[in-house]
Amino acid sequence: MEQTLPQTQQAIQLVGGDELIRNTEKPMIAPGPHQIILKVDAVGLCFSDLKLLKQFDKHARKSEVVSGIDPKILAEIPSYRPGTEPTVPGHETFGTIVAVGDKVTRHTAGQRVLVQTDYRWLPTAGSNSAFGYSFEGGLQQYVLLDERVIVDPDRDESFLIPVEKDMSASAIALVEPWACVESSYITEERNTILSGGKLLVVVDADRAVDGLAESFDPAGKPATVTVFGTDAIEGLDVNVADDLESLPAESFDDIVYFGSNAATIEVIDGKLGVQGIINIVLGGNTIGRDANISVGRTHYGLTRWIGTGGTNAAESYKNIPADGEIREGDNTLIIGAAGPMGQMHTIRLICAGVEGLSIVGTDFDDERLESLAEKAAPMARERNVELSLVNPKTNPVNEKFSYFAIMAPVAPLVAQAVKDSKQGALINIFAGIPASVKQDIDLDTYITNRCFMFGTSGSRLKDMKIVLEKVLAEQLNTDFSVDAVSGMAGAIDGIRAVEARTLAGKIIVYPQLAELPLTPVTELAEKYPTVAEKLSGGIWTKEAEQELLEKAAD
Repeated sequence: MEQTLPQTQQAIQLVGGDELIRNTEKPMIAPGPHQIILKVDAVGLCFSDLKLLKQFDKHARKSEVVSGIDPKILAEIPSYRPGTEPTVPGHETFGTIVAVGDKVTRHTAGQRVLVQTDYRWLPTAGSNSAFGYSFEGGLQQYVLLDERVIVDPDRDESFLIPVEKDMSASAIALVEPWACVESSYITEERNTILSGGKLLVVVDADRAVDGLAESFDPAGKPATVTVFGTDAIEGLDVNVADDLESLPAESFDDIVYFGSNAATIEVIDGKLGVQGIINIVLGGNTIGRDANISVGRTHYGLTRWIGTGGTNAAESYKNIPADGEIREGDNTLIIGAAGPMGQMHTIRLICAGVEGLSIVGTDFDDERLESLAEKAAPMARERNVELSLVNPKTNPVNEKFSYFAIMAPVAPLVAQAVKDSKQGALINIFAGIPASVKQDIDLDTYITNRCFMFGTSGSRLKDMKIVLEKVLAEQLNTDFSVDAVSGMAGAIDGIRAVEARTLAGKIIVYPQLAELPLTPVTELAEKYPTVAEKLSGGIWTKEAEQELLEKAAD
């Protein structure tokens, strides 16, 4: 049954770079024919919110949608706020539908739904649009969504996932960040030249083209082949480029470079499109210096780098893993392990059931490391996983690793991972290094050690469903991550706490509690003793949530 909606509501609005305001009188907008009003029951704060805060209209997901939907439809959606328009952050969202337009077909008032945020069929110039970025998110008491936006046209599935089981709102909201973690391990990797794609082949003087046809997808050849440094490739119709620099930016799905010139590598880096692969075929030579390449696009653009020291291009593709999953016997370095997302990675790997796994988790905050140790060390002992949690300021880490999970959006960490890599090392660039950021990378070591750096941005619907199923079956307790709670009054303080890294776990905002300040779980006994009584060994619970909603209600 639809509820009577208020005239105004409270919202946290991002109005400019690093400019947050609490708007206590944001006008409510009645839903149009295709639109849905969701009462936000819980929303988690994420480090990605901080990236949006700092970059604002420069963020790859805040820019305008460039295709995939009629612009006239976008003009009808008041919650579409691209570019410099103020927006509402918050993408880890669970809520209750309270009103629907008369042309909404998939949802009804009263449904409790988990929001999947990542609209990959609506690309922006540098990534894709998303809830909480170019479309207003969950840091408000009510949010408007449009059914024409939230339905994946390829799968014909809504990105509002109904949840029937009565669980804590926090546990369901936290499915989204856990799904992002899951996605980084299970996303499938392409290991051939894209069928029907755009291929660029660059050939240094005195080099031959070898192994190209072997690298094609069995489904077919690329649609177009552009060449530079040669005028023909046997068996292919080619377009000859006279100047490499003048080729359009970010326009090729695959680039194969038969050569070893660092300057050339830096040029072709800018020609690689979204989800593209660069293959460097050294032919027995070395590059001789670090190359300055776009590591930020590995996360946001899903770009990949491969190479071989030999002459055959097909050898490089054989080194691409099926996905980013941890492997038997991996010794793993989690950089930023004690932060909110790092904790999830640590627990996910401990519980993966992989034999012979060892984990070193680093963080600069001793208190956060202690908090993680209390949660993770017993799990590791139970599962026979070797776990070491260290502060590298006082205990430098001086060893090689076969798997890296990078939680901090700091490009030099990627360069250091390459230097510290073992043979076959996987480098999971989980943190969203800004798409525009480049870094000097030792590609000679990268290729010699057969490294593979990869990244994923957000999560897919199937990732959400995998994690949600685990939560509903009580195989995974996402409330394990909750470190603090807040209402609208403390939401900005919560975002600043994420920025300052003062809390080890996740912050859950309950927008319907307008005046609740940011309150760490450890302080509940003092401020809300009856809520603290309903914790389970210091862990947030559904019962504690229900008590808080009663005691802190205005």
